[in-house]
Amino acid sequence: MRIATWNINSVRLRLDNVLRWLKESTPDLVCLQELKCQTDQFPKQAFEDAGYNCAVHGQKAWNGVAILSRFPIEDTHTNLPGDSQDEQSRYIEALVSTKDGVLRVASLYLPNGNPVAEKYPYKLAWMDRLIQHARERLLLEEPFILAGDYNVIPSAEDVHNPAGWVEDALFKIETRQKFNELLNLGFTEALRATTDQAGLYSFWDYQAGAWQRNLGLRIDHLLLSPQAANRLSGARIDKYVRAWEKPSDHVPVLADLEIEAR
Repeated sequence: MRIATWNINSVRLRLDNVLRWLKESTPDLVCLQELKCQTDQFPKQAFEDAGYNCAVHGQKAWNGVAILSRFPIEDTHTNLPGDSQDEQSRYIEALVSTKDGVLRVASLYLPNGNPVAEKYPYKLAWMDRLIQHARERLLLEEPFILAGDYNVIPSAEDVHNPAGWVEDALFKIETRQKFNELLNLGFTEALRATTDQAGLYSFWDYQAGAWQRNLGLRIDHLLLSPQAANRLSGARIDKYVRAWEKPSDHVPVLADLEIEAR
C-alpha cells in the first residue's frame, strides 16, 4: 500500500496537478492539507472519477484537510480533541479496511506559529493536544499513520540554512522538542527510517528564487505507529512536481507499506 501526504495549497487551483500526480504515482491513500475551500466546495466528483473515496474537513479560505482512499473510508473523525473552542479545520482521521486488517490514518495541518509573539502559543498547545491524542490512539495497537504538514523542521539536515531559522516557529528548540516527544511515544518517521541524507526538502517558498536555488525545508512527514513501521518498505519525496506549472509550494511525501489492500 502506498500512502502519501501533500499540502496542496488550494485544491481547486491545483486540481489538474493533483489528478496528474495521482495517475503517475498511483497512491492508495493520500492525505491533503490546506484545501482552502469549504467542505461542500471540495472537487469530490473529480477524485471519485479517478477512483478515490473522499473524507473532507474544509474551511472557508484557509486550512482544510482531506483523506483520499482507493478503498472504503469508515469511522471518520474531524477536529483534534482537547479544545472545543478551536474552529480551525486542521485534522481529520479515518479507518480503512485492508486484507491485513484495519488501518487508521490521519491528515493533519499543524499550525505555522509565526509570528512567534502572536501565534506560537497556539502551535505549542496544538502539539500538546496531538501528543495526548496520539498517546491514546497507540493504546489500540493498530497500524496508525499521522501524515501531514507539521510545520516542523526536525533537524539541521532538514533546512538549507539552519542558523537562519533558529528563532522561527518551525525550527525553535521548543518546536523540535515537542516533535521529538511525539516520536518518542513510539512513532517512526518514515523518510528518516530509510535515509539520513541531508538536503531532502518538501517545501520551497515562492519568493526569492527558493526553488531555483534549492533553498528548501522538510516539514511534511509521515509518522508510523509500531504496527505500521514494521511494514515499511520504502519512502520518497516527489520533488519533481514542484517544477510543474502553477505548483504548490509543497511536494508529496510517500511511504510504501507491506499491507495488502482489499
